[in-house]
Order: sequence, then structure tokens, then C-alpha cells
Amino acid sequence: MIRIGLALVAALLVGGSQCMSAEDPPKPGCKDGASRQFDFWVGHWRVTEKGKPAGDNRIERILEGCALLENWSGAQGGEGKSLNFFDRDDGLWHQTWIDRSGGALFLAGRFENGAMRMEGERAATGKEPATRHRITWTPLPDGKVRQLWESTPVGKDQWSTQFDGLYTPAD
Repeated sequence: MIRIGLALVAALLVGGSQCMSAEDPPKPGCKDGASRQFDFWVGHWRVTEKGKPAGDNRIERILEGCALLENWSGAQGGEGKSLNFFDRDDGLWHQTWIDRSGGALFLAGRFENGAMRMEGERAATGKEPATRHRITWTPLPDGKVRQLWESTPVGKDQWSTQFDGLYTPAD
């Protein structure tokens, strides 16, 4: 007990009022700048498509604001999650999506012209050709968010709408 007390006094005398060790975590670094560009999507949302209920989505900041976790619950029973984060090394936003059927989507992009746009490719399967996906989230002046998901076969530039949803705050 005396050793612990002496060690604490010595640490305070040498290091001032803060004790730092190799085990202390680094200071969080995602409080502003590019890592906050997608914050307009954070919240609890009721989602509609063409005026009909599409689902419920809860987007939350995690890891000291360094990532967003999406929790999707579809009106038809589908469920999925995504992890979204800004990568300082490549300067892009990334989304990794997975649903409960094992469907995955990997997207990357940036916030430009007032909207977040990410794109990615899904490899060909026995049933479907390789497909490019593009999702754009646009914050609207009334506090809602529009999500437009489009796709096209790889090698073509004929985008078709997969989902055009309107996010309305639920809380």
C-alpha cells in the first residue's frame, strides 16, 4: 500500500496533475472537419418511398464520433446494418453494409455539392451480373434527408433507381 502511495506521489511530482502511461488511449480525433460531414444523417428516422412506409432507421455516432452505425429495420421485415466512416488516409467516406441474408455492399465516396455520394461494385453471381451501385444522401432544408440508390451493370452507364426514400425525423 505504501509503495502504491509513493508511486502516485512520484508520478504527480514528475508529471504534474495528469498520470499518463503507455496504456492510456489516444485522444479522440473525430470531433470536426471531414469526419463530421455525414452528421446530418444521425438520428432516428421513419423512412418512406413514394409516400408508403419503407422502414425505420436509427443512425448513431460511435467510437467518439469517428464512425456512424446504421440500424435498418424494413417495413417488409428486412434488417441490416452499416458502418460508415471517413478514412483520413484516402480522403474518402466508406460504408460497409450487411443484411441478415448475408447481402453485402462496400461503398466509398465523398461529400460534395451539398450531398454525400458513395459508389461501389458488387461482383457477379450465378444469378446476377456484376453491378455498380451509387447511393446519394441529400439533407433537405426541412430537416429531412433523401436517399437515392441507383445501380447499373458494370460497363454501362444506364442507372436505374433501386430506392428513392425520404427520411423524416421519428423523435
